[in-house]
Order: sequence, then C-alpha cells, then structure tokens
Amino acid sequence: MRNKIKFISGVLFSVFMFMPMYVFAADAETDVAASDDVDIAAQMEAVSADAVAAYNPAGSVFQQITDLEQEKVLMELEKERAQLDLELDRLAAEKIKLHMEIDELSGRAEQQQQELENAQAKLETEAARLEREKEELEAQTEELEARRATYTAVTSAPATTTEVAAPAVNFDDQYRLVNVIGAGSQLQATIENLSTGQNKTISVGKVVDGYTVQSISLDDGVVFSNGADVQALNVSKSN
Repeated sequence: MRNKIKFISGVLFSVFMFMPMYVFAADAETDVAASDDVDIAAQMEAVSADAVAAYNPAGSVFQQITDLEQEKVLMELEKERAQLDLELDRLAAEKIKLHMEIDELSGRAEQQQQELENAQAKLETEAARLEREKEELEAQTEELEARRATYTAVTSAPATTTEVAAPAVNFDDQYRLVNVIGAGSQLQATIENLSTGQNKTISVGKVVDGYTVQSISLDDGVVFSNGADVQALNVSKSN
C-alpha cells in the first residue's frame, strides 16, 4: 500500500511539472521557427524526465498526510485486533469454566448415584434379614401351637373311648387357597384366613394350626395332616 501511494504521488508531481513546461513550449512555439519544434520537444522531455527522477516525495505535505492516514488506519486495525484478542481470551476462559462445571456436576451425579445404590442394597439386605426372621418366628409359633394342640388332644381324650375326635380345624371354612406358584418341589401356596383377611405363604413342611403341609400341587391343591386327620384345600373348594 505504501508503494502504491508513492507511485500516485510521483504521477501527480509529473503532472504539476508538465503543465508549466507545456505553457512554456506553447509560448516558445510562437517565437521560434517551425524547424526548432523537434529540438524543443526533445528538451522538454529531457527536462520532464530529470524532474521526475529528481522528485523525492519524502518530507512533502502530501507524504505527511498520507503517512498520517496510514498510521490512523493501522492504529484502528491494531485496536480492533486487540479487542478481538480480548474477546477470544474471554471466550476461552468461559469455555474452560463451563467444562469445569460440567465435570463437577458429572462427578456429583455419579457420587449421588453410588450413594443411592449403596443405600438401596443395605435396605434390601435388611429386608431380607427381617423376612427370614419373620418366617422363622412363624414356623416356631406354628410348631409350638401344633405341639400344644397335640398335647391337649392326647391328655383330654378318654382312655376307654374308641371314637375319633372331630378335627379341631376345618380348612374349608377357615381358609381359601389364593394361588399356587413355583415348579417341581419348589411349589409354594398362598392361603387367605377368611376371619382376618390376612394372606400367608406356605410350603411343604410348614405347620398351620397344628397341621403340617404334606404336599402342594396344581391338581390337588394343598394337603394338610396332623397325623390323625388329613384335609385338602384346593382351588375348587376355595372358590
């Protein structure tokens, strides 16, 4: 851009130099003979060439103005570049801050998820333990009731009687078979106490009201026995 400005300055200076010489040549043409026209033109060209070669735009007012305009433009460009650098630095800092916040939130979420999983595992373990204790307590209670019922039946029965005592429990009247689940030897049944409305899950070997669960099947339902009496509770009877 600086070379272009120097070129324009040289052209303008040449124009300013040619104009008075052209006027001089016009005046001289009226005073000299036509035969001297060639010499005068050659002299004018020589003088113009020397003037152009000797022209030095450095230090001129035009050059100073041009330099000031260039410096002004350069300063504006530098100012804009500095502003852009500041904006880029600010955006980079915000990007780093955003990534840090995302990493922090991700870490918190993973930690909270792990804590929830640990708490859930503890609750499940505690629930399983309580369920086992409950089943053991129910089994012990049923066994004690069975022993007491057997002892009462034996001690209260007359020694001379040959009649069979009526069953103490009628499962058809007191219980309803809700469902039978499982497969093979792992079958379990759910029965409902018609008096209380409570459900109880039983399996083979469990004791209910002094009767031991002998078998569970989809066809025959649940078979109970206390040694002297055998009763069955199936789907048809429960309905």
